[in-house]
Amino acid sequence: MGGGFRVLHLVRPFLSFLPEVQSADRKIPFREKVIYTVIALFIFLVCSQLPLYGIHSTTGADPFYWMRVILASNRGTVMELGITPIVTSGMVMQLLVGSKIIEVDNNVREDRALLNGAQKLLGILIAVGEAVAYVLSGMYGSVSQLGVGNAILIIVQLCFAGIVVICLDELLQKGYGLGSGISLFIATNMCENIIWKAFSPTTINSGRGAEFEGAVIALFHLLITRTDKVRALREAFYRQNLPNVTNLLATVLIFLIVVYFQGFRVVLPVRSKNSRGQQGSYPIKLFYTSNMPIILHSALVSNLYFISQLLYRKYSGNFLVNLLGIWKESEYSNGQSIPVGGLAYYITPPSSLADMAANPFHALFYLVFMLSACALFSKTWIEVSGSSARDVAKQLKEQQMVMPGHRESNLQKELNRYIPTAAAFGGMCIGALTVLADFMGAIGSGTGILLAVTIIYQYFETFEKEKVSELGLFGF
Repeated sequence: MGGGFRVLHLVRPFLSFLPEVQSADRKIPFREKVIYTVIALFIFLVCSQLPLYGIHSTTGADPFYWMRVILASNRGTVMELGITPIVTSGMVMQLLVGSKIIEVDNNVREDRALLNGAQKLLGILIAVGEAVAYVLSGMYGSVSQLGVGNAILIIVQLCFAGIVVICLDELLQKGYGLGSGISLFIATNMCENIIWKAFSPTTINSGRGAEFEGAVIALFHLLITRTDKVRALREAFYRQNLPNVTNLLATVLIFLIVVYFQGFRVVLPVRSKNSRGQQGSYPIKLFYTSNMPIILHSALVSNLYFISQLLYRKYSGNFLVNLLGIWKESEYSNGQSIPVGGLAYYITPPSSLADMAANPFHALFYLVFMLSACALFSKTWIEVSGSSARDVAKQLKEQQMVMPGHRESNLQKELNRYIPTAAAFGGMCIGALTVLADFMGAIGSGTGILLAVTIIYQYFETFEKEKVSELGLFGF
C-alpha cells in the first residue's frame, strides 16, 4: 500500500455521514431516465429562483460576475454558489490522482468509494468556505447589518444548496438519469441566458427612452412604433449596451459552426486478439478533450478577476496591483466593475469591432492568450485525466485489442501520432471559436456558448445512443 492509500483512508470515518445516492440495482428504463433528468433540472431551476432568506441587499459590486455563466449560479438566490463546489473539488481530485499524489486503483471497489467520498467531502468543505467568505465579504450587506443569526442562516442555506447539487449530480452519474448534473446545469443556465436576452419583456431606459431588453421583442417594438422603418431596423440590429439582433444571429452562427466541427474525427480500426473477426474502432475527435480547456481557462481568468478586483479596491495606488488590473464601475450594470487596464483588461474580449479597431494590441493579445491557453490546458488535461496515448494504449491492451497491420508494441507510438495533436489543435480550435464568438458579439460570451453547444451535442449523442440501444429506431 502506497502513501496515497493512507491519504484516502483519512476519508473513511466520514463516509457514514456523507449523503449518498445508492447505485441502481436494476437497469433503469430510458423513459425513467428522462423523468429523473427532468426532475433534477426542475429542482435546480427552482433553487435558481428561490431568494436567500435574511440577506440585506445585493446591489453592491459583484466580484463573481464573470464566473456566473459557466458556474450556473444566480445572484441573491439559494443557487448563489452554483456548481462551484463540485467542479472545484472534482478538478482538485483529478489533478491529485493524475499527478499520482493520491494513488487509486479503479479496479478496487473500496478505492472507488473512498475517492468518491473524498471528492464529496471536499465539495462540502468548499461550499462551507465559500458561503462564509461571501457573507464576511459583505456581498449581502455587512455582518453588523445582517446580525449573527441571519449570517449563520445564509451560510446554512448556501451549504444545503451545495449538498443538493452534489446529490443531483450523483443521481444522474449513477445511472438514474442522462449525462451529468454539472453539464446539464451549465447548459440550462446558458440557454436560459440566451432566451432571456432574445425575448426579455423588461424595459430599460438607455437615454433614448424606454427600450425592451430582449432583442427580438425590441425589433418588433421599434418596427411598430417608429415611422422611419430603415432607421428602426438599423437600431434593432446595432443598438449599443443592450442585446441586438446581430448578437442573436452571431450566437446562432457560432452554434452551427461548433456542431459542424463536432463531427470531425479520425477513426482508428482495432480488433480483438482473442475473438477472430471481431472488429471495432477507436474514434479520436477533433475536440478530443471536449469543453475541459475552456472550463479550466474560465476558472483561471475568473479567479484572476476576483483577486484583481479585491486588491484594486484596497490598494488602487500600488503599481503591482495596477499591473494586475485597473477597474472602474460600468454605468450600465448596477455598479458592476469592468477592467480598463492591466493584465485583466488584456485578457478580456474587446467589447465591439470599434473597440478592436481602436485597440488592435488588446485584440491581438486576447487572441494569442486564448489560443495558447486553451492548447496548453488541453495538452495538460490529457495527461492528468488518463486519456493520453499511453493511457489509451494500456486500456486497449487490457481489453486484448490490437490495431491491424501494427505490432502490439507500436500501439502507443501509433496513438501518439494522433492524440497529442488532436488535443492541442482541438484546444486551439475551441479557443479560436470562443474568440470569434466574442469578436462577433454573440450573446453570453464565447466561453458560455462553446460550453452550452458541446454539452447539448453530448446530450444529443447520449440520448440517441440510449434510445437506439433500448427502443430500436422507433423512438418512444
